[in-house]
Parts: sequence; C-alpha cells; structure tokens
Amino acid sequence: MPAMSSRSGSRRRTMNEINMVPFIDVMLVLLIIFMVSAPLITTGVVDLPSVGTSKQQPAHVIQVVVGKDEQLKIKLDGDQDPQPVPLKALAARVKDAQAGDANTPVVISADRNVKYEAVVKTMDVLQRAGIQRVGLSVKNGPSDN
Repeated sequence: MPAMSSRSGSRRRTMNEINMVPFIDVMLVLLIIFMVSAPLITTGVVDLPSVGTSKQQPAHVIQVVVGKDEQLKIKLDGDQDPQPVPLKALAARVKDAQAGDANTPVVISADRNVKYEAVVKTMDVLQRAGIQRVGLSVKNGPSDN
C-alpha cells in the first residue's frame, strides 16, 4: 500500500492558466510601431489631372468672367473690355450673344481666389436657362510628364 500512495503523489498537475506576458509584449511593440509610423504617413494629397491644348479653337466663344469681388462680366470674341452684367440678366445676355446658335460655347473664367460657390451659381444659372455648352477655363501650367 505504501507504494500506491507514492505513485499518486508523483503525478503532475495540469496547468489551467495561460501566460499573458508574451502576448502583452507583442501588443506593446506593435503599438509603438504604429505610434512612430502614423505621423510619417502623408494624407490629403490630391493629384489633379492636367489639361492639354485644344487642337482647334472654336470661331465664336462667349466668356463669362467672375472677378475677385464675385462680379460677373461678359466678354465676346474680339472685345478687350468685358461688360459687367448682373447674375439675373446673365442668361438673357448670353442667349442674345449666341444669336440662336445653341452650339456656341460659353466659357467661365474665374479668379483663383473666388469662392467655388460663385462659380457653381454661375454655371447653374446658365444651365437652367438651357445653355448647353458650358465649360470652365483653366490655366495651362507646366506638365509633370
């Protein structure tokens, strides 16, 4: 009998606990890596498409100029001095300048510092009046290619 009691005493107990220390160490290292690398990531970079030159310029173009003070002026083909026009009368003046030709393009040129809302309002007034070809004028810059 004494032999049996010594046998039961030499058995190992099973481990019911998980060692969390290595898991915590790995998580802390990952946290440090993310904290160091997060400020290095650049965000908010927008690469806008560039425009090329047109092959053929239209013969008759109506230009609507939106100035720094958001005042509208209309400029026809050969005019050097644009004529001021209120927003309410813009559609009628453009239709008169088109002289019945709906395919005459209307180009909106805006100062760089003008609010985007003023340009959108101008486009909206022209499109609600049924003017089909409305575009935006851009400044050709140096190409990145």
